[in-house]
Amino acid sequence: MNAGRAGVSMVYRFEDCELDPARFELRREGETIHVERQVFDVLAYLLAHRDRVVTKAELLDAVWGDRFVSDSALTSRLKTARRAIGDDGRDQRLISTVYGVGYRFVATVADDVAGPLASPADRRAGQEIRYCTSPDGVRIAYACTGSGPPLVKAANWLTHLDLEWDSPIWAHWIDALSARHRLVRYDERGCGLSDWEVDDISLESWVEDLELVVDSVGLDRFPLLGVSQGGAVALAYAVRHPERVSCIVLAGAYVRGRLVRATSPEEREEALLDMQVGRVGWRRDDPAYRQVFAAQFLPDADRARWDAFNALQRATTSTENVVRFLDTFAGIDVSDLARRVSCPTLVLHARRDRRVPMEQAREIAALVPDSRVHLLDSGNHIVMADEPAWSEVLTELEDFVDRC
Repeated sequence: MNAGRAGVSMVYRFEDCELDPARFELRREGETIHVERQVFDVLAYLLAHRDRVVTKAELLDAVWGDRFVSDSALTSRLKTARRAIGDDGRDQRLISTVYGVGYRFVATVADDVAGPLASPADRRAGQEIRYCTSPDGVRIAYACTGSGPPLVKAANWLTHLDLEWDSPIWAHWIDALSARHRLVRYDERGCGLSDWEVDDISLESWVEDLELVVDSVGLDRFPLLGVSQGGAVALAYAVRHPERVSCIVLAGAYVRGRLVRATSPEEREEALLDMQVGRVGWRRDDPAYRQVFAAQFLPDADRARWDAFNALQRATTSTENVVRFLDTFAGIDVSDLARRVSCPTLVLHARRDRRVPMEQAREIAALVPDSRVHLLDSGNHIVMADEPAWSEVLTELEDFVDRC
């Protein structure tokens, strides 16, 4: 989306706010206000075209392109945008709704030329990728993006620091979290830009790699984000280093893998079948098998993102390592450790998550002493940028981390 004249970036000033498209920054009373990418783009587009009413169709095309999204998604982003700049749907002091037509930015705006507009290549150059080496000789790749207080994300299923940067699966996570934090991510051993040929793939080695990355970055105390099986790593690290973790945010996480939490012959059979499908599918390089995983991880997403998810999986590691990962994930059990977590913990979980059932969120909350659960209206194991639940993820995460 182009929110200004070609080749320059406009800084828009209105009331006590400033919006800087080139830096992806919204400031209010001099303080940076975090908003997700689509909320920011809605604001920028309305500001750039404030001389007229922007129709709903035009705004949807400008922000979402050819992706199909519902009117409710646009309504949700507008509501968040209004709240971020001190407006609301009742007063409509800044953004006016022209019923049946669209929207118009009606406040007085001053705009200044701020310099060359950052290109996508420039934004990618902002990702700083470095390496550290574990005691057993494995090179671990990590990246730091953004500025501000630190936020460390424990590695999860098949990451790739470089490919995630433009991926529709993870880019909105990186953009949003880097907008307010110095975000630290890394590729777990065996995948991404880290070494693939490794002897040890285990929960213990993953925790040690997190220790290595945190020490390499030079962090003393920080909030820790754990997505999916990264949640088990985050919990184990927090127990081992309680003085360093201010709080934990878990998203789609679990304390017991599928085999461990199977309590009946039927559940165990399903867990073993899931593992076998993964083994056979990857060994045969058959996309039909990988589609099963995409449908489990992202049931509410469109086919384009299923394809993107499959492509990202294929590029992240070897077939041999996928089999090892699946076996290790299924056997994870940090239920005893969870009882020893001493920092505040927020559990975010999709109500209709097929990959990790919602019951796992309840189990975490029952085990971790100072924890609370926020359930999301989604079926996606990884929440997508264009669903209303994404705004909830960011609001809950940032409010929680700010209080820690």
